[in-house]
Amino acid sequence: MNFTEIAEARQSCRSYDASREIEDEKLGRILESARLSPSACNAQPYRMTLCRGEAAKRVARATQGMGMNKFATDAPVMLVISEAAYTKTAAIGAKAKGNDYRSIDIGILAACITLAATAEGLGSCILGWLNDSQIRKICSLDSPVRLVITLGYAKDDDKLRVKKRKSMDELVKTIE
Repeated sequence: MNFTEIAEARQSCRSYDASREIEDEKLGRILESARLSPSACNAQPYRMTLCRGEAAKRVARATQGMGMNKFATDAPVMLVISEAAYTKTAAIGAKAKGNDYRSIDIGILAACITLAATAEGLGSCILGWLNDSQIRKICSLDSPVRLVITLGYAKDDDKLRVKKRKSMDELVKTIE
């Protein structure tokens, strides 16, 4: 698949095949793509905690408050994205420019992970509805949890949905 095909095929999976584990080789390639993702000053101000088995189930339950994310329990992998310290250069830049580069970098990381998962034939979903303190305890983390990404094989009946996106005219302004 070329990049546009990957972008077209990627969607938020909400129907995982709980009986299928993800091969270590595929997870390795996804994590390597994440490691190579761009970040301000190459700071990579985040950490990824890979949860499988019972740990994945516990993290999934910590994303299900108020009836949300019920599908997450069937995902065999939960990838917890937490904050890490800026490098000195990135910290100075963030303060001087009043920009939260850490959040931008975590967004770029999440895009790389989900697109790499699609390229590997896996489904993914980025979860922002989560219980930070519960997940920190499960994963022994000191820093805030910003996202959890579910990874797994979609069920056979989870077909590609039509994407609802803004038109190019609504998104792009050209100046010459």
